[in-house]
Amino acid sequence: MINIVLIEPEIPQNAGNIIRTCAVTGAKLYMVRPLGFSLDDKHYKRAGLDYFDKSNITIVNTFDEIKEIFKDIPIYYASTKGQRRYSDVDYTDGDCAICFGRESYGIREDILKENYQNCIRIPMKENLRSLNLSNSVAIVLYEALRQNDFAGLETKGRLTGRKEG
Repeated sequence: MINIVLIEPEIPQNAGNIIRTCAVTGAKLYMVRPLGFSLDDKHYKRAGLDYFDKSNITIVNTFDEIKEIFKDIPIYYASTKGQRRYSDVDYTDGDCAICFGRESYGIREDILKENYQNCIRIPMKENLRSLNLSNSVAIVLYEALRQNDFAGLETKGRLTGRKEG
């Protein structure tokens, strides 16, 4: 299973969008406190739409809990400070955790230093800060899913015969 970890997310709309992405892909979502919003926040709920009951979400109090939960599988750290492209990682066993940091400054450097060999980066233009968190999660998650041939996901659509989309 692909696990997404948000370390101290700050923006409710991003978290809600990520919940939706995890729901449609079957990824499990972990959020590490403190959260920069209330779980009752209207923006969080609006962004997540009706996907909350279709999601697998766990909220933990510390990053140490994440390290313990995933002690037996690879943990990757998405950061603009990473040296390796996210697409150069082999996700083919389908069992990993991918961590993303706060919108304001990413993953703390002490965590990155301790795990630098597993830091990954989304390529982008030089001197620009970063992508939106929910977009970053979608990019990396879908690469991991692609490498696993989108196992368990519907890959072919069908027309409905309706006139309006």
